[in-house]
Amino acid sequence: MVRAFAQAYRQALANASKSGVAHETVQNIRRGSKIMAEPEARQVLGITEHSTWEEILQKYDKLFENNAKNGSFYLQSKVHRAKECLEEVYQKKAEGNS
Repeated sequence: MVRAFAQAYRQALANASKSGVAHETVQNIRRGSKIMAEPEARQVLGITEHSTWEEILQKYDKLFENNAKNGSFYLQSKVHRAKECLEEVYQKKAEGNS
C-alpha cells in the first residue's frame, strides 16, 4: 500500500511538472512561509486598524526587546515579521495619499 501511494505521488508530481503546476505550487509555498497577513500582524503586535505608525513602532520595540531578553527567538521573529508586513501596508497607504 505504501509503495502504491509513493508511486501515485511520483506520477502526480511528474504530471504536474509537465504543466508547470509543481513549480507554481513551490513558489506559492515559499512566498506564503515568509509573508504574514495584515490581520495576523495586527494581532501579533496587539494593535488596531486605526493605530498610527508611531504606535506600531512602540509596540514593536517593546515586544522585540522583551523577547530578546527573556523570550523566544520564534516569538521575536513573529514580531519582526509583523512589523515588516505592516511597514509595507503603511508605505502603500502613504504613497496612495501622496
